[in-house]
Amino acid sequence: MPKITYIEHNGKEHVVEAEAGISVMEAAVKNMVPGIDADCGGACACATCHVYVDPAWSGKVGKPEAMEESMLDFAHEPKENSRLSCQITVKKELDGLVVRLPEFQG
Repeated sequence: MPKITYIEHNGKEHVVEAEAGISVMEAAVKNMVPGIDADCGGACACATCHVYVDPAWSGKVGKPEAMEESMLDFAHEPKENSRLSCQITVKKELDGLVVRLPEFQG
């Protein structure tokens, strides 16, 4: 199973094994990673699963679709590497993915 590293705003790391086919958000929720609220349950209808994708992974994760882009306007301190973790599907090519969590969710 691919491993994903979630880094909290304070620097604390959580490395989890994620099942291929689920979202990066679902993997965080299943493993009780703090800082991913996921209020809408992954429907891309809020910005409470906002993450910053490590620049080394940007190409493999890809760019957000239009709906996600509009939801990122509601995220706390969005950046160029911001994504909603509910919109990133875990696949074997993402083994080792690193995402950072904002100080607050939107």
